[in-house]
Amino acid sequence: MKLGGRVQAAIDVLTDIETQHTPATDALRDWGKAHRFAGSKDRSFIGNVVHDALRQKSSLGWKMGADTPRAIALGNMVLNWGITVDNLKAAFADDVHAPKPLTAAEDKALRSGGQSLDLAPDWVRADIPEWIWPAFEANFDEDAVAEGQAMATRPPLDLRVNTIKMTPQAALEKLSEFNIGPSPIVPTGLRFDAPAAEGRLPNVQPEAIFQTGGVEIQDEGSQIAALLVNAKPGETVLDFCAGGGGKSLALAADMQNTGKIYAYDVDKRRLAPIYQRMLRAGATNIEVVEPPEGNLRRLKGKMDKVLIDAPCTGAGTWRRRPDAKWRLSEDTLQMRNNQQRKVLESAHEFVKDGGLLIYVTCSLLAEENEAQVYAFLEEHPEFQILSAGEVWEDKFGTDGPKPWSADGCTVTLTPASTNTDGFFFSVMEKGGIDANKGYRPEDD
Repeated sequence: MKLGGRVQAAIDVLTDIETQHTPATDALRDWGKAHRFAGSKDRSFIGNVVHDALRQKSSLGWKMGADTPRAIALGNMVLNWGITVDNLKAAFADDVHAPKPLTAAEDKALRSGGQSLDLAPDWVRADIPEWIWPAFEANFDEDAVAEGQAMATRPPLDLRVNTIKMTPQAALEKLSEFNIGPSPIVPTGLRFDAPAAEGRLPNVQPEAIFQTGGVEIQDEGSQIAALLVNAKPGETVLDFCAGGGGKSLALAADMQNTGKIYAYDVDKRRLAPIYQRMLRAGATNIEVVEPPEGNLRRLKGKMDKVLIDAPCTGAGTWRRRPDAKWRLSEDTLQMRNNQQRKVLESAHEFVKDGGLLIYVTCSLLAEENEAQVYAFLEEHPEFQILSAGEVWEDKFGTDGPKPWSADGCTVTLTPASTNTDGFFFSVMEKGGIDANKGYRPEDD
């Protein structure tokens, strides 16, 4: 495909996303099926334009004077990718599949850089939906715009080395043909930095090291959340919202494949990938418990640690799924809040006296994070909050990136502070006999 045809394809996909409310991955897949002549480089190019335009939909729309699919696609190509207006016009003139010629207003905006963002509202500069901006700003105060702008950048690709099978150094050697290096924070992580413009991240899934369980694809923020659980060899852990099992697998390695991890999810379909992943990783200390919840009854009051990776809006993953932030609604947020309360109410019964209840989300919204934790604590005085920051410092030190903490106890990872997806992490102890038992790093 020529450049003009690629740009028109991106506009078509963006139009499908806007008018039909189709998730971006589905819209791109559907376009690919309907245009099988397009090669892998074409599809990658189109996907990059679509995702980059959605990441900065508000700010590009402001600069261009319109946030239509055409405007943000063209704005991304010139203002972000550096393609010149003259090259774009030449490409359109040379391709019958290209978009219509640039209008005078488009030409002017693209050549001048468009309207200055200095005059734009903060929510536009931050590329955060207007209706959620007051809550986002209240959470991050004077850093809210910078946090939103970091969320509008491309994410890296992170791998977790499965220490059941190999060391990080051995994994690096096996992946030496790629441009990969150690993760900035997690000692058992590897990172491919995000490429620019037309660049593509490598596909590691066909590689032998992935197929044989040496590495898993997992954002560093998710890896950090698993490490902050501070799961120890021999313990019993319930992963109450296990999904595909990413955190269960990370916990298995952290526990040196000893003890017991019970992986449960209310949706059996979400658990489907975990079986093959367990086999590939060699994780023998995981037992999958399928719904209904009654199958967990034997575990009530017996768990050293219960991990809740709660259902949430996914606001912390907007770098990877930028279309989701424009689909988010107040009704969806309320639905997730209700689910979070129900999950907390169900899961806490499995914690033994002196055990820990760990609540995690991939959200940056206080309604899903601190508000849920403190509401739960008010209703359950047998639990008290502990400091996750101390374990952070023990595991990752004090000289590197530092996460947010609104209260000195909980931890919030963000693209701006830790260059990870957004994750909220909190830990509560049942009983309060020894507020640090089983958690403080010096007990290791």
